Amino acid sequence: MNRDSTSVPHRTLAQLLFVIFLRLIAISCFWFGLQYWAMLTGYSLAGHGRFDLLTLPWRAAATGLAIAFPVAALGLWLTVSWGPVIWASAAGGQILMYSVWPDIFGQNLVVVVLHLLVALLYTVFRIVLWREKRRERQRLVGVDLP
Repeated sequence: MNRDSTSVPHRTLAQLLFVIFLRLIAISCFWFGLQYWAMLTGYSLAGHGRFDLLTLPWRAAATGLAIAFPVAALGLWLTVSWGPVIWASAAGGQILMYSVWPDIFGQNLVVVVLHLLVALLYTVFRIVLWREKRRERQRLVGVDLP
């Protein structure tokens, strides 16, 4: 089979590291999703986290996160634009759970700090990629005046 184009796009180091970063976050999101599904089905926590034994706030939060995290993992792994959006909503939900309503959900400072760290790293990557793209555009659009 012949290729349509003879030139293969070349990725910068920042782009490559960004894809690796997204894939690592995707793996962690998938792990979070599996943890919530294991809790809801009674497979973990010695069956004490089964759906029918949970309080209403835990039922709503755990069910939503059990769906959101695997979907976010898929979007992050495929590096599509909706992946970080779904991750941000799921991570925001967990941050709210553990920092705003600790009397209902308990306090899990590690999860909150890790989500904030990932959000910070994501923002730094996006800024670096934006600057690279801007620099490349400025390089391509040059003025030929003497």
